[in-house]
Amino acid sequence: MIDKRFESARDAVADVPDGATVMIGGFGEAGSPIELIHALIDQGAKGLTVVSNNTGTGLVGLAALLRAGRVRKVICSFPKTAGSTVFPDLYRAGKVELELVPQGTLAERIRAGGAGIAAFYTPTAAGTPLADGKETRVFNGREHVLEHGLRADFTLIKGRIADTHGNIMFHRTARNFAPMMATAAAVTIVQAAEVVSAGELDPESIVTPGIFVDRVVHVPSPALESALNEAGASYP
Repeated sequence: MIDKRFESARDAVADVPDGATVMIGGFGEAGSPIELIHALIDQGAKGLTVVSNNTGTGLVGLAALLRAGRVRKVICSFPKTAGSTVFPDLYRAGKVELELVPQGTLAERIRAGGAGIAAFYTPTAAGTPLADGKETRVFNGREHVLEHGLRADFTLIKGRIADTHGNIMFHRTARNFAPMMATAAAVTIVQAAEVVSAGELDPESIVTPGIFVDRVVHVPSPALESALNEAGASYP
């Protein structure tokens, strides 16, 4: 098997093109791949569609990507959270589109995309504005909404430990959307605080198998969104 390590986050995201769809792991700051996101800002790709749980806080990470004007559309569940100011301002100004998706539906759309399932029915959002314009059917007397699977050109995620073959273990809740997103992209890039040789990880503890990972970047001391915001940091 090939060694999937890349020298830097910059090298790993170098071929992300304008207009790409990018899934970005994280639940708030838990599992947010700050270094990969900042490398994407430096790389310069624009017109991106970002699939994520939220839109970041402060002026770093995902919020910084938005502030840099690189994102055309966001598909997410929580566009406005505590400390989130960049996205709301851009959205009100008409500078970024939003596709709002209930959190469970977002997770299932990503999982379905990774599993090759084109679409599925769910009762979530039936009878609400989120169902407007979507196909509906009644099952067992209850209305269901047709939702489509999601796939991406690139996925950016954060792991605790990875091996050179791309097998990943996560740190507790930092796992969140990452395993599903890894299956649903043409190219999956993971930053990991520790990278070990193939065979060193307990196979029973591996969460995401290397078959779903294309690139591994060693980031030994990953930044935390909350610490950066507390320090008043911004990027770039």
